[in-house]
Amino acid sequence: MKTVYKEFCIITTQETEIINITGEIHRTVKNSGVKDGMVFIMSKHTTTAITVNEGLPDIECDIKELIQRLVPDDHPYHHARFLHSDGQMAINAPSHLRSAMLGFEVFFPLNDGEMSTGGRQTIYFVELDGPQERTYCIKIMGD
Repeated sequence: MKTVYKEFCIITTQETEIINITGEIHRTVKNSGVKDGMVFIMSKHTTTAITVNEGLPDIECDIKELIQRLVPDDHPYHHARFLHSDGQMAINAPSHLRSAMLGFEVFFPLNDGEMSTGGRQTIYFVELDGPQERTYCIKIMGD
């Protein structure tokens, strides 16, 4: 079995940002040489997400509005406290909760060198506490 691991850095520019990473994932799979197996995509942060949806700007706006409506900024969260480990106040509870809702990873089967995706499935990296420098990784395993 062959395995390929690659990390990607993203510099986000907004507090909440939805970034299409589908093309980069497909290029990485193609360049891996793996024909049959699995592709795993994971964010390395607790205030970001990886999700799949239809790749349309209006859906992206709807996703942003939904997560902000379900997890409002102005709630008295328990995480709003001084963190001795960081030497500062924790003010990003909504970002953590939004990330937990969306999830930090997705995976796809790989058949004959192609990811098995639906025709409209777009893979998104979602920034929820930006702007920051972020990392996501891809693990491709198979023959």
